[in-house]
Amino acid sequence: MNSLLDPNPAPLKDWLTAHGYPAYRTAQIRKWLYERRAKDIGEMNDLPKKLREELAAEWQLWTANVVKHQKSTDGTEKLLLELPGGGRIECVLLRDGDRRSICISSQVGCAMGCVFCASGLDGVDRNLTSAEIIEQMLLLQRLLPAEERLSHIVVMGMGEPLANLDNVLAALDVASDDNGLGISHRRITISTVGLPKQLDQLSERNARYHLAVSLHAPNDELRNQIVPVNKSIGLADIIAAADRYFEVSGRRLTFEYVLLAGVNDQPQHAKQLVSLLAKRTALLNVIPYNPVAGLPYQTPSASAVNRFRDILLEGGINIKFRQRKGAEIDAACGQLRRSTPPLLSLGN
Repeated sequence: MNSLLDPNPAPLKDWLTAHGYPAYRTAQIRKWLYERRAKDIGEMNDLPKKLREELAAEWQLWTANVVKHQKSTDGTEKLLLELPGGGRIECVLLRDGDRRSICISSQVGCAMGCVFCASGLDGVDRNLTSAEIIEQMLLLQRLLPAEERLSHIVVMGMGEPLANLDNVLAALDVASDDNGLGISHRRITISTVGLPKQLDQLSERNARYHLAVSLHAPNDELRNQIVPVNKSIGLADIIAAADRYFEVSGRRLTFEYVLLAGVNDQPQHAKQLVSLLAKRTALLNVIPYNPVAGLPYQTPSASAVNRFRDILLEGGINIKFRQRKGAEIDAACGQLRRSTPPLLSLGN
């Protein structure tokens, strides 16, 4: 069946015309999807009953099954979704003051191989379609009361967004469109381990989204161990491509750094980070590790975190230490998928 969440409105408009309906019905339907948060086609009560019946027969709204829905005491909510034909992904709603941020996935699994991450333990199965990416946004939006709306999007869930660039950008076009979710480009972030070729494609397309590059190490020797894909890339090329994106977009760069106890949290690592990032218009987002069952990595001690922070501050680096959220509901990417039996299903 066709998907109503296809970001390209042309197929729906053509279908409506072929069935004798005016083109303006396209805008009505999309308003129900993105603004009125319709749960099903039957709710679209300003459409003729016959049109709703014909749409339901040939078009799908929801395709994923919500296998598990978890809630944390800090307001974080996480969905585990099973896709048609198999494959599971995760997406998260985070509440912080007035902010209503979501973290969404771009692939089933991940091929980047970061050693501390649950998402890539089984490799990558496939790219998500743009409709499947949009569906995550809308399912998370439905968790909010009617008076609240999504404010921020981070493509930092399962998968490497730049390895699925076309579908990710098509979905984000809908998210940032006034007739979509209406979220400003400034409030949308694409997180990547750093693929220089695709970073340059972002620059060429004049994408206006924030970019977050996951470093996790201040030198190639250590990064090759933590992020194996780095062996074929190298930090110098990644930093250069990120700098080119900054020149085109004008958006401040963010560099992500997950602190792993005894691995990349030592004073020499902080000093190397200062040398790597000095004099750049960038934010370093430092994230104490969220442990994953079955993996040997641990959260650094408070003293190690404070020592790391002090060195960065003394070096003039603009830093933010992210608070851990949703720890009791396996909120780190890939954790819930691995901990949930394959036959469990709670329905949509």
